[in-house]
Amino acid sequence: DSEEYSLAKVLKDAATQDNSVILTTLNEAWATPNSVVDLFLESFRIGERTRHLLNHLVIVSLDQKAFARCVVLHPHCFALVTEGVDFSREAYFMTPDYLMMMWRRIDFLRSVLELGYNFVFTDADVMWFRDPFPHFHPEADFQIACDNFSGKSDDIGNIPNGGFKFVRSNTRSIEFYKFWYSSRETYPGLHDQDVLNKIKNDSFINETGLVIRFLDTALFGGFCQPSKDLNLVCTMHANCCFGLSNKLHDLRILLEDWKLFMSLPPTWKSPVLTWRVPQNCR
Repeated sequence: DSEEYSLAKVLKDAATQDNSVILTTLNEAWATPNSVVDLFLESFRIGERTRHLLNHLVIVSLDQKAFARCVVLHPHCFALVTEGVDFSREAYFMTPDYLMMMWRRIDFLRSVLELGYNFVFTDADVMWFRDPFPHFHPEADFQIACDNFSGKSDDIGNIPNGGFKFVRSNTRSIEFYKFWYSSRETYPGLHDQDVLNKIKNDSFINETGLVIRFLDTALFGGFCQPSKDLNLVCTMHANCCFGLSNKLHDLRILLEDWKLFMSLPPTWKSPVLTWRVPQNCR
């Protein structure tokens, strides 16, 4: 409740000159020492010119213990409280707690847009190895990573992944987020990503003029479709992976692979080098 940690102040303190912020959400299960958040923050520190991006990262905590850990680890923390709901435990895929958490996130992101901030939303199991901002499509209002990328950024048939997206704050994106959130009632029992797949062709989106682009997995990869060239990769996501212990196992190997790659002389950094993961996440 304190003014120090109000959303408006936290966003203002973290924003870039063009009013952009990086957002991630965190609950107790992912915030414990040596869990996902530590690997996430480490990736920024060992990435290629990514450390400064931590100045623009806001960690949105979903429970009190996650918030307490955030305050120890990072300067920009916001507590997103949901009355009567405990988001502290690991939320297994597609359980009622998981669905509620995903939809709470969509509603929150709409409020960030309404405050006038562009945002990169990133799951905390996305490792940041290079600055993604130069690779975003300048004409797009809403651009999102993919589980599977067809090769064309404007192909509506791409399979999006809600764990990484860049959204510009404008009337089109705000109306889209309202529509997306309300569509949970049209498609009960589905999570935000599957509902997005249902509505991405909807006439409402064409009417608003929202420009959607899909991000190339060569730059924004994941365990579903890994980024094969370490010379190009910006982010890697532990998607297509169930269970916290499996994620942690493979993410640690991912960071080791990146450190090895960065330690090599430039002439040895060939496109042939690749990741040793997924392993437990297969």
